[in-house]
Amino acid sequence: MCLAIPARVVELLPDEMARVSLDGVSKIISTALVDDLAIGDYVVLHVGYALTKIDEVEALATLELLREAAALGAAS
Repeated sequence: MCLAIPARVVELLPDEMARVSLDGVSKIISTALVDDLAIGDYVVLHVGYALTKIDEVEALATLELLREAAALGAAS
């Protein structure tokens, strides 16, 4: 199963890289596939690559759904 998750850009780095936050977990990713990124933008992250920008409201709703799914999995 492949999963792409929203992540917030917290720092833009040289060579089309960026540092993102995934619920407080920091990760350096490639942004080579996405133009015009700014700090605070949300991207859809898959295997270390930002695939596209995503609206903040949609990103936060998706993260909440993932938290709910994790809680359900932990309860069973």
